[in-house]
Amino acid sequence: MNVVVDTNVFVSSFFGGKPREIIRLWQNQRMTLCLSKDILEEYMEVLRRLELDKDILSELMELFARGFNILFTRKTPSLRVVKNDPDDDKFIECAAALKAEFIITGDKELLSVRNYNEICIITPADFLELFKPSS
Repeated sequence: MNVVVDTNVFVSSFFGGKPREIIRLWQNQRMTLCLSKDILEEYMEVLRRLELDKDILSELMELFARGFNILFTRKTPSLRVVKNDPDDDKFIECAAALKAEFIITGDKELLSVRNYNEICIITPADFLELFKPSS
């Protein structure tokens, strides 16, 4: 399953809860993380501002560099979908380029789109309810 994870969910995963469950699915190879250059840059920018432990950031960078369970695109379509926050279009652009099935987000503006073509835009709680990974 190909999934784009919004920055708010990715960063929140460092603090636990449902976002952490989402990232564990990726780390356990139960889903493939879809990334673009813009998304990866935003992840790293926000994580650096949080001044997380350098070992955690290094480990994360290693996973990204190895392409661990990741699809990466350098080229995305130019879309204008999120009217009130065009910066969020990068998540839809990445999902469209890599044919992701889901965008997981807590962002109200992105959630208001709900669907774009075959891409479902949902909260972490709704994704986990749909996915219900088997133990």
